[in-house]
Amino acid sequence: MNSSQDDNVEQPTTPALPAPLPAHVATPMRFSDSPNARSKTITTAMGAETHGTLNQHLAGNPAYQVGVHDDKGQRRTMEDSYSFVVDFASVRGQGYFAVFDGHAGKYAAEWCGQYFHEHLISQLHARPTVPVPDVLNHTFHAVDSALSEIARNNDKMHSGCTAVTAFLRLEDAQGGQAFLEGVDVGEASSQVDPARNAYPSPEPSPKSSSPSSSSRSASPVSNEKKKGSGSKFLNKGSQVLSAIKSLTSTSSSNLPDDKGPGPMLTSGSDGEVFVPPPSMPLRRVLYTANAGDARAVLCRGGRAVRLTYDHKGSDKQEAKRITDAGGFVTSGRVYGVLAVTRSLGDSSMKDFVVGSPYTTETELGDDDEFLILACDGVWDVTSDQDAVDIVRKIGEPQEAARVLVEHALKESTDNITVIVVRFPSSASA
Repeated sequence: MNSSQDDNVEQPTTPALPAPLPAHVATPMRFSDSPNARSKTITTAMGAETHGTLNQHLAGNPAYQVGVHDDKGQRRTMEDSYSFVVDFASVRGQGYFAVFDGHAGKYAAEWCGQYFHEHLISQLHARPTVPVPDVLNHTFHAVDSALSEIARNNDKMHSGCTAVTAFLRLEDAQGGQAFLEGVDVGEASSQVDPARNAYPSPEPSPKSSSPSSSSRSASPVSNEKKKGSGSKFLNKGSQVLSAIKSLTSTSSSNLPDDKGPGPMLTSGSDGEVFVPPPSMPLRRVLYTANAGDARAVLCRGGRAVRLTYDHKGSDKQEAKRITDAGGFVTSGRVYGVLAVTRSLGDSSMKDFVVGSPYTTETELGDDDEFLILACDGVWDVTSDQDAVDIVRKIGEPQEAARVLVEHALKESTDNITVIVVRFPSSASA
């Protein structure tokens, strides 16, 4: 039986296609004529560089491999989108991964799939000394403000989406990136293109600017900063970085350094990619942020570790937050309409359905095998551990993502989107 009702929102009919936006808030992306959300087509780089291209694989990438699969299910339309960037923020071995689950239309999810990563890069460059979880918070608020501005200028686009994002970052022992000092990488692409977003990214309002106290403390997940396996991790990191360096040995040149071999830069159409020296002990740190009920689950030695928090109307602390703000929740829905209590977009309910994310910081070790990002269509019918068990049996992440989607479709009628990111690991299935 086909179903057109969205689990997250009770909506009337599929909204009409939007009229062109006014010039001062126009984006270069024209929403497709299809009512289905569009994610950028996945490609594979022809050489050893992706140049920051959205949804482009790097063959033989020793840092991680990515698999993506989605399915409309029994819904009339597809309102999910996804995105990933290899060598994110112009550093070899870093990565960005995200799933956006739309409701009340495709527009918020489709826009986030195209542009969320640009806002994150912009915030990272604007706030180089700010802790990454706080940068993610600023990014969520900036994107939320952008979607609200779009909705103010086009009443056809009052849609919203839940979001789960992950940023794999290389760091030194102090939690910074001192190895980038004096290196200008990707600066040209660090700012949001004014033609794509003519409005500023405002500071979050005082009422919703502190996810550390409002969202993180409510989590049932213990230890937001999850540590890997110490010295073994550093050894593994050095091995991974050595392999990364070998990818560009024929096209890179050393930066001048009187202290010995320096870092390497490789030229790209969107700037240069920095390759950390393999002799430098670095940590791999996974930062996640989510708003709504899309999840990130890490496989650590075969055990499922949830890195996100489900923001739902059925959650007592979230319901109290909304009632304290003057709203109400009935039948597990905000104002009897929206099942999630945090999202991007949904501008008409922004006083209560906030964009403040829940964030985690996890140092990866040898026993961390893979990461699953997926919308609620998976988690409504599959436990975290069952999903990990399914994926763990399959070495190829693209096939693993497909199998997990098909497993969820046996019971779910929802749109389904899954990203699997497999890391180098000493753990065996």
